[in-house]
Amino acid sequence: MEIKEFQNLIRELYLSRDAKRGADKTFLWFLEEVGELTRAYRRGEKGNLGKEMADVFAWLASMANLLSVDLESEVLKKYPKVCPICSSAPCTCPFP
Repeated sequence: MEIKEFQNLIRELYLSRDAKRGADKTFLWFLEEVGELTRAYRRGEKGNLGKEMADVFAWLASMANLLSVDLESEVLKKYPKVCPICSSAPCTCPFP
């Protein structure tokens, strides 16, 4: 599945609910999911990491839909198959 397809799926499933909730409250839900991912990572809950990452990605797509941001287009602009800082693939930046 492409990023655009996933964003469209999230739009079809949740845009009506997200729009009623609004961007501010949707952003808080997104942050809550980031917190859940952080907790799973810090606790070493390897079985939950993928699920929590999927939740974060879904809420990010919801935010993008509410704010009319095309995630796939923005990702490709920011990361055009090379590092956005050193323009190399793989990255050769001097810092970790």
